[in-house]
Amino acid sequence: MLLQGSLTQIEHALAPVRHVMKPLLSDPLVMGVWALLVVASVGTLWWDVRARNQALPSLMKGVWTLVVLYSGPFGLAVYWYAGRTQIDSDSLWRRGFRSTAHCYSGCGAGEVVGFALLAGIFALGSSLVVTAGTFALAYLFGYALTVGPLMQEGVGFGEAMLDAFYSETPSITVMEIAAVGTDLLVASQAHVSELLFWGALVFSLSVGFVFAYPVNAALVHLGVKEGMENPAEMGQKRSNGQPQTAD
Repeated sequence: MLLQGSLTQIEHALAPVRHVMKPLLSDPLVMGVWALLVVASVGTLWWDVRARNQALPSLMKGVWTLVVLYSGPFGLAVYWYAGRTQIDSDSLWRRGFRSTAHCYSGCGAGEVVGFALLAGIFALGSSLVVTAGTFALAYLFGYALTVGPLMQEGVGFGEAMLDAFYSETPSITVMEIAAVGTDLLVASQAHVSELLFWGALVFSLSVGFVFAYPVNAALVHLGVKEGMENPAEMGQKRSNGQPQTAD
């Protein structure tokens, strides 16, 4: 009863957000403009990677592509600030952005698959089942993006899972609470055939990134996460003919 009452109070407090965002995310013109911005942002990213940032490992090229697909110009701005070999100096804030982007790419894929599969294709009517399934897929995808590269470097599966558990769980948890909560707040009754379903999903992903960023920055500051390799150093290694190392 206490939990239900608290959730009701939170829903009432956030009602103005729902009233503002639902019309915007249901508007074909707004979403059409957003789609064009995403296409332009992805095109800019790929051009920059091919022309100036071939030194980036294939994993990070994929990570940045997903980040920009999810968040359009916002994702491109994050890449420009923290992910290019041309950054003048690295910092905690840039490392936090790279760490969040890495987490975001996997968890975002899990969230998209979760909502599209459970609420869309399977048309499950239970918000609890959809939420639990989406959380599970987000964790699965997020852990896989950490465990896979570690195992490629020779780390055993058990050790890689333990590393992923303590380094990724805090950020994944905060990201998914914010993202899934936003999606349910704005479009809990929307059908997969409605524009609101997809608009709210896109919006919720970026909300999750914003909330997860300070968590990742704190984990990097505490030494729990490394924040991914400095891209400027990758560029220097490439120009010096040195082999690239994994992130």
